[in-house]
Amino acid sequence: MSSVVRFKLIFYVPISSLAACKSAVFAAGAGRYPGIGNYTECCWTALGTGQFRPGNTAKPNIGKVGELEEVQEARVETICMDKDVAKKAVKALKE
Repeated sequence: MSSVVRFKLIFYVPISSLAACKSAVFAAGAGRYPGIGNYTECCWTALGTGQFRPGNTAKPNIGKVGELEEVQEARVETICMDKDVAKKAVKALKE
């Protein structure tokens, strides 16, 4: 009997990009739970406020260098059933 290595992918994303990021990682194969029912697009999402101050050499997408920024974000957790799925999901998320 072979065992499947599972990975948990956790990422933070501004609310405005939440749907697009979840769609990308699900299209890459993340969020699938085999077994009775064969579930897909499984994840856990929590909302909160992220905070950061970009340093002098930063090139922020949100905020300005040296200024404290607070952003409404979602923390998303999903499962990847093997290493290849995890790699594809991370690549999709970065894109």
